[in-house]
Amino acid sequence: MLLPASLTTAAHADEADGKGKEPKPPARTSSLGGAQLGLPGTKVDPKAGAGAPELPKKLTGRSWIVSDAETGKVYAAHNAHWKLAPASTLKMLFADTVLPKFEKTQEHKVAPSDLKGMGAGSSLVGVKEGQTYSVHDLWLGVFLRSGNDAVHVLSAMNGGKEKTVREMNAHARELQAMDTHAVSPDGYDMKGQVSSAYDLTLFARSGLQKADFREYASTANAKFPGVAKKGKKRESFEIQNTNRLLTGDVGLKPYPGIAGVKNGSTTNAGSTFTGVAQQGDRVLLVTVMHPKTEESLAVYKETARLFDWGFAAADKVNPVGDLVAPRSEESAAPPGDAKGGDKEGQAGGAGASDSASAESSGGAGVALGITAGVLVLLAMVAYAVHRRWPLSDLSRLRRRPPQG
Repeated sequence: MLLPASLTTAAHADEADGKGKEPKPPARTSSLGGAQLGLPGTKVDPKAGAGAPELPKKLTGRSWIVSDAETGKVYAAHNAHWKLAPASTLKMLFADTVLPKFEKTQEHKVAPSDLKGMGAGSSLVGVKEGQTYSVHDLWLGVFLRSGNDAVHVLSAMNGGKEKTVREMNAHARELQAMDTHAVSPDGYDMKGQVSSAYDLTLFARSGLQKADFREYASTANAKFPGVAKKGKKRESFEIQNTNRLLTGDVGLKPYPGIAGVKNGSTTNAGSTFTGVAQQGDRVLLVTVMHPKTEESLAVYKETARLFDWGFAAADKVNPVGDLVAPRSEESAAPPGDAKGGDKEGQAGGAGASDSASAESSGGAGVALGITAGVLVLLAMVAYAVHRRWPLSDLSRLRRRPPQG
């Protein structure tokens, strides 16, 4: 059964009150994906007699969610629809929106105007005005170094930041990510810019349907072009993915089966992270937002604990909700084939025992195959992604070795 009410309410508030008190989640949020997901606190529903493991003890994230990337079943969640600052995890929505528009071999010479308007202290990959970069280079900068400079150049190529943000918000509505409002394409702290653990998971799941997205998200190390000098061969420098569950760090090993997706950190957002990993035939998505602990690398450690729990508990808990399908898939569904769950703001929806089914994913399944042997700071990732539609379009196993 679901946790009792005394265990489902966390001590947080929508916004800090300026008096040192922790924010609290809204009393009720969107119930998209299931009624339980619209209520504050932790939601998990162990199957009677199945011996489901307890959730990890050390979880301090204001919001988190554990789901199956293929079926869309939500195995456990905590304030899943709480609207919070997303930081650079919003770049998943940026990539899912813009990435299909340009061939990776297309080249662009950076104009001074391309780099205007970046926030102070932005994360950068090292894009320089007057230099020419391929789209492939720029996306490596976005995914590996969370480079706001690369985001701004790609936005300029797309017609500008304002147009790009409009398209991002329109794509979020298509994905039914109703908690999200983008203001800046790079996720830099902006008033009114919010998302949720639920929505960030939808962005990751949608993005992982794209081969290029999968490639960039799972790349641990790559070469990035330096400044071209007349009469000399253009040199490059190595960049490494800032996703520490992929590359590892001091006191943190790469997570077994990890294949991305995106991390972020700003003053307002704190740390956020969405990850995807496979063990056996099961593929999980975990999103953690705003851990309040001062533990080093907390967002990664809490994500790893939730991955461990999810892989151990998936068959021993009843789903507490679903990841909904995009609107276009719902409209294409045959009459009587209900998909998704409640629309935003409705109190109804699937309960803990009946909220998830394979059909409710709208066929937007993802299954990743990850090779073993991931090394700290020099990871080799191999993966395959299986989509429920069309069956003839299943991706083959691909490898992206470290480049050094």
